[in-house]
Amino acid sequence: MSGIRVLVAGASIAGPALAHWLRRRGAEVTVVERAPELRPGGQAVDARGVAKEVIRRMGLDAAVRAACTDTAGAYTVDADGTVLETYRADDHGGDGYIAEIEILRGDLSRVLHDDTRDGVEYVFGDRIAELTQDADGVDVTFAGGDRRRFDLVIGADGLHSALRGMVFGPRERFIRHLGLVLAFYSVPNEFGVDRWLIDYQESGRSAGLRPLPDATRAMAMLSFSAADFDVDHRDVAAQKCLLRERMAGFGWLTPRILEHLDDTPDFYLDQVAQVVMDRWSSGRVGLLGDAAFSSSPMSGGGTGLALVGAYLLAGELAAAGWDPEAGFAGYEARMRSFVEANQEIGRMHVQSLQAPAPDAEPSPEPDMEALMELVERAINGVEMPDYAGVPDSGAPAGSTITSSARP
Repeated sequence: MSGIRVLVAGASIAGPALAHWLRRRGAEVTVVERAPELRPGGQAVDARGVAKEVIRRMGLDAAVRAACTDTAGAYTVDADGTVLETYRADDHGGDGYIAEIEILRGDLSRVLHDDTRDGVEYVFGDRIAELTQDADGVDVTFAGGDRRRFDLVIGADGLHSALRGMVFGPRERFIRHLGLVLAFYSVPNEFGVDRWLIDYQESGRSAGLRPLPDATRAMAMLSFSAADFDVDHRDVAAQKCLLRERMAGFGWLTPRILEHLDDTPDFYLDQVAQVVMDRWSSGRVGLLGDAAFSSSPMSGGGTGLALVGAYLLAGELAAAGWDPEAGFAGYEARMRSFVEANQEIGRMHVQSLQAPAPDAEPSPEPDMEALMELVERAINGVEMPDYAGVPDSGAPAGSTITSSARP
């Protein structure tokens, strides 16, 4: 063991993935999560290209595939349900619109937590309240009252990262709203959804249904254009009111989907946004995943960025002898172009959904060669070093540290 102590904030996907690699590189890892337990369900997320290689190197390919949604593909339909276009999960080698590896966010989080819980300290129901760093370490005060010192602190706590706000400044500096709001929640599968995602789009709004592992349920997905967004991301009542207002009168199955809004156990709504930062580190504090470089759900690449970023961040830190300046610099240099490609895909996808103004000029035909180059860079455009000579425990560390919870 290196004896390096690392605190990771966030136990969704980026945090546990980073914990896996930090532990294998010899660090002692603590993950703090403000929720009292892992959050189940959630949006379906994808792994494409180089992200699949990261999963393989983690030794989790079988576990991840066993938890996949088994979605066969997607249909786009008109208001009457007539199929307009078909996309299959095996298109483009499994890296197409519907990815070969598609899994609910909560299920991937569970796989990563199960993999790391015996070698990583998990602290649920707590959060970082204060931190102060000096040349040799970071002093952290937790909301539950504990005070501890770490060598490094990594924020993997999502788009609305509290750690980013503490260290780097207010969210308004970094969050770029893309003009779209996305909602999803599970509903009774009274619609006959079976292995195929169904999507209806018109005039800057969309409604869709996708299959879930529990065939008695389906996931509803709704979106609408919005020039700005000022609803608190924790005010569920206000979010539901906004969704009803903005989706009123929309066709296809939307009225029936909205009937289940008050009965669903897992409602989610938020702006479609990206995080754009000049640097993802400050001293001994770094950021990973959506906290550092959210590409938005519309990119299809957020999970891949988290998994690849976790591998590279742990590898670069270990290769630099845990020197934060050199390790963070190497991580940023390797990830920056990959991040920018995925963010560009996200922006282009949102733009394609927005209704044109009545007097707008017709959009020019896209440069398909340039588009395909961009897509390839967003899927595979990052080098994955083997980090020869860097410690790698390979198998789970198997320490006796156990998960804990705080009131």
